[in-house]
Amino acid sequence: MPADRPRLRRPDVPRAGPGIVHLGLGAFYRAHGAIYFAEAMQKSGGDWGIVGVSLVRPDQRDLLKPQDFAYTAVELGPDGERPQVISIINDVLVAPEDPRAVLEVMSARTTRIVTLTVTEKGYCHEPSSGRLNRDHPDIRHDLANPAAPKSTIGFLVRALERRRAEATRPFTVLCCDNLPENGRVVRGIVLEFARLINEGLATWIAAEVFFPSTMVDRIVPATKPEDIERLAERTGMLDLSPVMHEPFRQWVVEDDFVDGIRPDLGAVGVELVEDVTPFEHMKLRCLNGTHSSLAYLGYLAGHETISDTVADPVFAAFVRHLWSHEIVPVLHAPPGVDLAAYCNSLFERYANPAIRHRTWQIAMDGSQKLPQRILGTVAENLAVGRIPKGLVLAIAAWMRYVGGRDERGEPIDVRDPLAAELKALSDGADGPVRKVEALLGVGTIFPPDVAQHAGLRKALTDCYEGLVERGAREMTKDVTNA
Repeated sequence: MPADRPRLRRPDVPRAGPGIVHLGLGAFYRAHGAIYFAEAMQKSGGDWGIVGVSLVRPDQRDLLKPQDFAYTAVELGPDGERPQVISIINDVLVAPEDPRAVLEVMSARTTRIVTLTVTEKGYCHEPSSGRLNRDHPDIRHDLANPAAPKSTIGFLVRALERRRAEATRPFTVLCCDNLPENGRVVRGIVLEFARLINEGLATWIAAEVFFPSTMVDRIVPATKPEDIERLAERTGMLDLSPVMHEPFRQWVVEDDFVDGIRPDLGAVGVELVEDVTPFEHMKLRCLNGTHSSLAYLGYLAGHETISDTVADPVFAAFVRHLWSHEIVPVLHAPPGVDLAAYCNSLFERYANPAIRHRTWQIAMDGSQKLPQRILGTVAENLAVGRIPKGLVLAIAAWMRYVGGRDERGEPIDVRDPLAAELKALSDGADGPVRKVEALLGVGTIFPPDVAQHAGLRKALTDCYEGLVERGAREMTKDVTNA
């Protein structure tokens, strides 16, 4: 690490007043939403400074605080890198250290929007149904400890409860995670939690709080130590928390904010729409669905990154098959969008050699991602009498992956909230038939219409057996050669 370099500092420009609280201050938001908000302020003004909240660990606060919360966003293009310093974050709070401070800033009159990137597992819900998981330990804690919540939902509801009691207008809840109809899903979970506290509170939230749905898109690979070193050599400044991102970005937002108050997002390229659903279905299925499929199969086949995976002609043909034969045929295009052109642009993004997006990183939290990214498409194919063999193979690859051993018998570091349960189910079942049956029985992942479909169960079993006997690459080749 180039410790001799001076530490990055905030540019000498006026600091914007706080207007946004963000829960879950990870790399994606800092490479996407935060940049849009910064550009909107540069374009049209307003006090839209961000107070970030880390819900679990102090790492991000500890890295950013010595830099006065400035950081570098590095665009990774095929022709080189382009860094820019982002200085929209005013502070970072660590929720476990001081939950009351988080509630206070969320309750402040100046806070008009609360944005969220807490990943699918951060909503304490059941992905297959979209309902609140009332038995989740954080939810049970938050019901019993109103002044010191732990969960995203607990913080949202308790902060809104305070605002109602103080006759303060509510904030807009703006979810930026990859959930279908994310605003409506979060609204439903929030209302379910609020009803467990007070029916009057739930009624007020239902009437006064807006939850616009959004679609976010930008590939943001994990930052590696060599990225930090290379950036320090280039800029002469040491930034211990930069973010790397591809050139492409897209943000589609339903224009539905409390009292109509928001930054001038349209001025910086955000698509403000009445209904985001067709855009999010397109992205979740065409991008996220194929990303996860490539991640599990590519990892098992020994490919480290997505660009490495699609450089293999077998997987390049496979992902194009998914789009043309399994995903696009059951997808309704958003107004004015050519789905074939959209998928071609996705392939170009996947193939960008500057984006070292690891298959292992994308494979995380599959139990939360599969229902949104893949199973909806599978269900729609089944409804028209078609077994989507490529997506079935991807599900079988996930089943093999969560078993914890790769094709060489080496252990896999499975990161998933259900990792222990899934491994126990896999280990406790003998042979492909029983392993597939055991994993299909996880009701929080697989809805009954999918899990109980006889044709799907047989296809999954055949795919799982083929992965064990022949390997991921050979099985993937069969999908497009058949």
